[in-house]
Amino acid sequence: MERKDIPQGLKWNPTDIFPSDEAWDEEYKKVVAEYGEYDFDVFKGKLSQKKDLLECFTLMDTVSRRLEKLYLYAHLHHDSDMRVAKYTSSYAMVAGLISKIFARFSFVDPELTELPDEVLQGFIKDPDFAAYEYRLRRIAAGKAHVLSEAEETLLALSSDVMRGFQEVHTMLNNANLNLPKATLHGEETQMSHGLYGVALRSGAVEERKEWFEKYYQAYINLIDTITSAYSGNVKKDVFYKTVRKYESCKAMALDGEDVDPIVYENLIEAVHSSLSYMHEYIALRKEVLGFEEQHMYDINVPLVENTEIKLPFAEAYELVIEGLAPLGKDYQDLLRHGKEARWIDVCENEGKRCGAYSAGIYDVHPYVLLNYQETTNDIFTIAHEMGHALHTYKSAETQPYAKADYTIFLAEIASTVNEVLLLKHLYNKSEDKQLKKSLLNYYMDMFRATLFRQTQFAEFEQIAHAKAEAGEALTKESLNEAYYQLNKDYYGDGIVHDEQIAYEWARIPHFYSSFYVYKYATGIISAISIVKRILTEGEPAVQDYFTFLSSGGCTDPVSILKKAGVDLTTKAPFEAAMKEFADTLHEFKTLLD
Repeated sequence: MERKDIPQGLKWNPTDIFPSDEAWDEEYKKVVAEYGEYDFDVFKGKLSQKKDLLECFTLMDTVSRRLEKLYLYAHLHHDSDMRVAKYTSSYAMVAGLISKIFARFSFVDPELTELPDEVLQGFIKDPDFAAYEYRLRRIAAGKAHVLSEAEETLLALSSDVMRGFQEVHTMLNNANLNLPKATLHGEETQMSHGLYGVALRSGAVEERKEWFEKYYQAYINLIDTITSAYSGNVKKDVFYKTVRKYESCKAMALDGEDVDPIVYENLIEAVHSSLSYMHEYIALRKEVLGFEEQHMYDINVPLVENTEIKLPFAEAYELVIEGLAPLGKDYQDLLRHGKEARWIDVCENEGKRCGAYSAGIYDVHPYVLLNYQETTNDIFTIAHEMGHALHTYKSAETQPYAKADYTIFLAEIASTVNEVLLLKHLYNKSEDKQLKKSLLNYYMDMFRATLFRQTQFAEFEQIAHAKAEAGEALTKESLNEAYYQLNKDYYGDGIVHDEQIAYEWARIPHFYSSFYVYKYATGIISAISIVKRILTEGEPAVQDYFTFLSSGGCTDPVSILKKAGVDLTTKAPFEAAMKEFADTLHEFKTLLD
């Protein structure tokens, strides 16, 4: 379908950002004229003075907000139809302008770091700096890890080179993998990353085996180069942790987002203590599917067939609103407003970016990209993306600009809360036993893929970095051995641990953003506790949750989560999530009778 054929009401409305392309062009030219060659060094050396620092922060905010609007408008148009050269050009132009302008602000944090503690603490306590208080606190706390100006300049100059390991993997994973053809649904098909998931969910057993073996063979063919890239990436982390005087790479990564290391430790410990539930689930899959042997390529086969909820978008959206009733009328009204005000781009069209996302900036409401199909999964995607959108909306509504952005650590919580609430609503209202089993299967697979699997990844990262920190070489043999043992630990005896699975680490792009993946696991753990509180305590828990949604990045993310009643420095939310998985598994078993 071409974009011009889609009804206007199903397309997002970028005119809320700029009324026309001409208005965007005019603003772009103004920003270039005003700030393209602006001498931001006028503040350099003066940031110990309150007046100059306030002026500098205010100017940075002003420029940033104008650039964000330019960027989002171009971004939305570009993703609506990526074939349109004008918007591809606009998108590239504003991205380049952002890099150019903000490179000139690079002196700010290093200069603030060099200020005497008493000066920084004075700014932190000054009410005039209330919007910047957390940023200043983070600068003060990080002073021990900041080097001299000359050393920091060298590290900044090295950043492009150090990112090269990720770029190498990206090229190998996309341009040089040379995936062959394989049979899918009886037809020879060119393999791709996207179709690999389709094949493992819906292909016949012989097809799943063929796709699995050929897919991993492509990585095995490149394993020496991939090992070199990953080893280089880990060595980069070791280099930075050493020069910045952190005890470990993990400590450096967690400090970068102001997360207490006990959170990571609690996650690994809780998952290890509950692996018996995962083993039970894997064994149950084998039994339900009637496999004599269950292989790793069988792990995505649904336990229940032909239970799709097929609804037009309007009905699906109302179902989502209905399912989120526990969050109250105001939340539901905001969901309706988002649809009516055309925050959402609903339909697939030629040239449109695939997938789904939410994008928001401070001065305009969020926007949501969908490619809606009439499937159960896409109904959950509506709930998920609108969770992101309303989190962004509430934070921008409540916080000053400098504190409105929430960290990645918090980013998946509101979206998962919506998914879990919707799932429980659908389950409780349904009288269809097959649908109920399908919903529980969906939920258990959320646990498997988002909690257990991401924790497995997190543990692999921890092992690999510990080896490198101890001076041990990271070889394909040592990495394969570590990953294969984790796979056995996590999946248990109910499945054949095919030899190819030892290479799974080689295909995970997130490993090049070290110690990132654990946040998916803590996200679902946090969401489960929040949903439980909302469904058992009602209005007080909802208000606490809204406080969380409205907090943006006003302080460290663990403290923000505590506002919603979730304390990840304790074992309670981790234990609650494991109990939820065990209870879901038990409930599924009762429906088999």
